[in-house]
Amino acid sequence: MFVVAGESLIDLVARPHAHGASMEMEAHEGGSPYNCAIALARLGGQAGFLCPISKDSFGDLLLGPLQAAGVETLIGERSACNTTLAVVTRNARGLPAYSFYRQGTAERDISRDMLLAALPERIDLFQIGGFLPIEAEDAAIWLDVVKAVAARGTTLSIDPNVRPSLISDFAGYRQRLSDFLDLAHLVKVSDEDLAALDPGKSIEAHARALLARPHVELVVVTLGEGGSRAFTATEEARAPIHRPAQFGDTVGAGDSLMAGVLTALADRDALKPGVMGRLDAAALGEVLRFGAITAGLNCGYIGCNPPSRAEVDAVLAQG
Repeated sequence: MFVVAGESLIDLVARPHAHGASMEMEAHEGGSPYNCAIALARLGGQAGFLCPISKDSFGDLLLGPLQAAGVETLIGERSACNTTLAVVTRNARGLPAYSFYRQGTAERDISRDMLLAALPERIDLFQIGGFLPIEAEDAAIWLDVVKAVAARGTTLSIDPNVRPSLISDFAGYRQRLSDFLDLAHLVKVSDEDLAALDPGKSIEAHARALLARPHVELVVVTLGEGGSRAFTATEEARAPIHRPAQFGDTVGAGDSLMAGVLTALADRDALKPGVMGRLDAAALGEVLRFGAITAGLNCGYIGCNPPSRAEVDAVLAQG
């Protein structure tokens, strides 16, 4: 089973009325780990989502896509706390700005014992990311859980999805993130993540630094319109983006790409420590292409809407 750990939330997208005296808020399901779990299931993987879901109406909204995709919600009892909200507004230039409301919310209603008890007996891949390292108290709980999973010999992957606007103590965050990175075998980051963490370093230098960590064997970097790159200790590959027939938006593109990469590795029986790091450049390129197609098809819709395995295979069959 793929187990994805991290936040789920609701994006409230503000739509001001023309006269400016009021606005409408449109609710969309979200959260990077949440999106990734759904994408993995739609690609045919057995996926479990490790995150408390609220009893509130937004929790009901979050559960619908999980159930429709066949994702197992590993924490069966729903939280009495409210759902995390991200309010999305646009500035004068039309660029989105986010305000997050996380204090005392369901995705933070966790304990070490609760999370450990919810883990399935078999975990083939444990994926973490999103908000886990942001708050010191939460990070300590999650780090204990990740260490327990690592002790089983499970493959660990991480997609930090760095959110500087949410981080009050960036030095502390960087150290907490480093603790998680030291346990990971696969790291997926965007060029924006890397620029936030260390703006003076090249993509190649970042990749080398990540590969120098104790267990990291594969680094995947997404570059927006520039496609994606993969690095191991000895090989490197690139893939362009896949352009959908009609463009919607890029919401969930990185999460979909991550799910595609994990699925392609699993198809090759390469989602194992000691194996993924030995893939040659051609194999890495094929893994990236699968991820790029998954992300590109998602971008054919408004909001996160990852493709099915059949949709990805149909594109691959076109050559």
